[in-house]
Amino acid sequence: MTKEELNKRAYVFSIKIIKFLNKLPEKKLYWTISDQLLRSATSIGANIIEAQAASSRKDFANFYNHALKSANETKYWLCLLRDAGDIRSSELPPLLQEAVELSKILGASILTLKGKR
Repeated sequence: MTKEELNKRAYVFSIKIIKFLNKLPEKKLYWTISDQLLRSATSIGANIIEAQAASSRKDFANFYNHALKSANETKYWLCLLRDAGDIRSSELPPLLQEAVELSKILGASILTLKGKR
């Protein structure tokens, strides 16, 4: 996967998360989870973009590490919505799957950067 493809994939994921969150019920229960999910999901792409402006290989890897952490956090919030809320949206499973795939891509990239792959 090229950097451009990863950028686009993370960007599209952010947009899908925003649209999904706009459809959640206006219940207090969802306010904090929605805020956290929005922050973590959009942080994935932001850190990938920042990595491209990195001044060193180590700096690049650091931004990818942050993106991976954000992807893992995103999985957590999506699972909470799936398991603890009353959300029965057909959009949730594909969002969770994309978060998993982004995590795997970022993890593999980090291993490659560290020369462990």
